[in-house]
Amino acid sequence: MTHITLNHITKIEGHAKLDLKINNGKVEVCNLGSTEGARFFEGIIKGKSYDEAYEICSRICGICSCGHTVAGLHALEAALGVTVSKQTKLLRELLTIGERIRSHLSHLYFFVLPDYMGYESALAMVPHYKKEVATALRITQVGNELVSTIGGREMHPFASIVGGFTQIPEDAKLKAIANKLKAERETIVEIVRFFSKLNYPAFSRKTRFLSLRQKKGFPLLDGNIVSDDGLEFSPQHYHDYIEEYIVKHSTAKFAVAKGKEYMTGALARINNNLDQLSPAVKKLIKESNISFPSTNIFHNNFAQALETLHWTDKAIDLIDHHTFKHEDPVKVTPRAGHGIAAIEVPRGILFHEYTTDDAGEILEANIITPTVQNLANAELDIRAFVEHILKRKKLTKPEIVLEIEKLIRAYDPCFSCSTHFLKVTWLDEQEAP
Repeated sequence: MTHITLNHITKIEGHAKLDLKINNGKVEVCNLGSTEGARFFEGIIKGKSYDEAYEICSRICGICSCGHTVAGLHALEAALGVTVSKQTKLLRELLTIGERIRSHLSHLYFFVLPDYMGYESALAMVPHYKKEVATALRITQVGNELVSTIGGREMHPFASIVGGFTQIPEDAKLKAIANKLKAERETIVEIVRFFSKLNYPAFSRKTRFLSLRQKKGFPLLDGNIVSDDGLEFSPQHYHDYIEEYIVKHSTAKFAVAKGKEYMTGALARINNNLDQLSPAVKKLIKESNISFPSTNIFHNNFAQALETLHWTDKAIDLIDHHTFKHEDPVKVTPRAGHGIAAIEVPRGILFHEYTTDDAGEILEANIITPTVQNLANAELDIRAFVEHILKRKKLTKPEIVLEIEKLIRAYDPCFSCSTHFLKVTWLDEQEAP
């Protein structure tokens, strides 16, 4: 028996462990999970006031802090009976769009691309791809500017509160950001084309895909939850469909929908909402060699590139056609209540649920992150993919490990978020090739 242990794998958010046992080309054991300590955010906010809870929960993740803030605000406003203005809704949309742009480009260029270009990291790429790395950083910074202009700072925004905003961004600053996005738009188009041409593994596995679907427009902050195989339900009824469970090999929970594993994220959103994409994005899909719906998890990378263009165009449109004026937040009267919200964040559907007492203090909370929802499906993909590549060609163990890491990174996992990568222990009955 041969053991291979990788104590630290780069280019993912957080730390994880994968245990594999392979015998005669068949995967007998595949356990993927987080190795980080549970963080107990749902417990930490018990007894806290409603106006503290979303601030605390934004610290669950630096990458998706805007998403946690907005999901928390939506759930708390439902619990407290607060209806916000149209302007507040638009500003929150722009806030999360800024986060989407910076998150997708960071993942694609600094986590994904080194694998396909033969480098261990983005830093190692710089001598040969300095222009490309600089471009990614520049556009990511525009996303950061959009977040900080609306939210007050780049990470953990503070300006968005229950009922509205404490400050309204200056119109001139938003217009300047729109102009920067316009200047980068053709570059983003080329980024989409570039990621359509990467040499993705020819791998496919029948998968259930879950995402939000709005009555109109590509999903972001509203809508029912749908699957490609016929499920549809309101976020308020997610307990009837989504089941979380605990496994021994992970400090992160796992989740299934009606007893079946599923994938959520950019690929799921595009598979389930292809008709809602902008004409420009649809045109680029037709130009590519990749078609949707796709059951190749590696195409999640291309889907993220496509979303980057879609949301760039949406941000430009929102800023160009709206003037944001001063308005006071809606007055909040604490009350006993219960609220549930589901929004789309870069890695998929994010659930926040809160129960408040008469004083507006948190009695109960539940948060389900996208990575929690993706873990069970990722294990199935790893099983199928390892057997797939072992049948196709003879690879060394380091080569197989790299291919597995590419698959895991395609999910854009955030193990820091999910604990309420990659250390690999390989148990192989046969000697290394």
